[in-house]
Amino acid sequence: MLLGGAILVVCCFFYWKFSPRQISPRPKPVESTEPWKDFSGEKALAQVRALVDLGPRPPASPAIQRARLHITRELSNCHWQVEEQAFEEKTPRGEVRFVNLIATHGELGKKGARFLVCSHYDTKTFDTITFVGANDGGSSTGALIEMARVLDLHPALANQVELVFFDGEEAYVQFTKTDGLYGSRYFAKQLAASNRSFRGGILWDMIGDRDLTITLPLDSPPDLARGIFAAADALQVRDHFTYYEDAVLDDHTPLNEAGIPTIDLIDFDYPPWHTAADTIDKLSADSLRIVGAVTLRYLVEMNEK
Repeated sequence: MLLGGAILVVCCFFYWKFSPRQISPRPKPVESTEPWKDFSGEKALAQVRALVDLGPRPPASPAIQRARLHITRELSNCHWQVEEQAFEEKTPRGEVRFVNLIATHGELGKKGARFLVCSHYDTKTFDTITFVGANDGGSSTGALIEMARVLDLHPALANQVELVFFDGEEAYVQFTKTDGLYGSRYFAKQLAASNRSFRGGILWDMIGDRDLTITLPLDSPPDLARGIFAAADALQVRDHFTYYEDAVLDDHTPLNEAGIPTIDLIDFDYPPWHTAADTIDKLSADSLRIVGAVTLRYLVEMNEK
């Protein structure tokens, strides 16, 4: 009786193992029409923390090299193709090698995306303080990595967007025509030479402040400003967006000069700016979420036009 039972069990096993079976195909994920709901402030803040943990990240430093590796790895995991745009330029501290990172998604993205979303990933060079740039350099870069993850869930939109991480935004002494904005100036110059064009661009800078007030520069392209305000209205976060009292010199400036209408989403009301107190505890996941969601809402609206 025991032997017969054992034989029956073995026969059943072989029938299950080798008989033809119908395997249900894994259903394809349904692509949401509201990608702004997928943007996670917590995930963005975790990316900021990973960058801040590298320490100060001035151009040509070992830490910024590690930051590049981190950004490239995270974007590659989300099916973005990342290109290094390296160049050398004279600075008040001599010749410095800078590296922009340019990311495209899919074959259509390689052929020519229509929108830019940008951040600088360097931190300002200081000799007297330890400046980790949690908000200034860290917040926008961490959020842009999260943007890459979200856009990967929405390939049709991702193919319309090019992500750019600028090196050398910070001036070594003070902003002049030759000091500061190194990465964006070089990117804009190469873009003009290539005859590529974009419908518009969005620059993020210092977007993680717990007390978030995005202060659009007064010289913002009017259509872009209206679109951002409309997106903020639609998401009921309009109270976090206003105008700054003046123009702002930032990485959007060379892009506008090159004929690409670009808006700077920046919270310039940030007391720890360029101090050792610009640390991760000053940031809020919700602030990152708000800026990411508004940007995505705007991109969807523009892509449908």
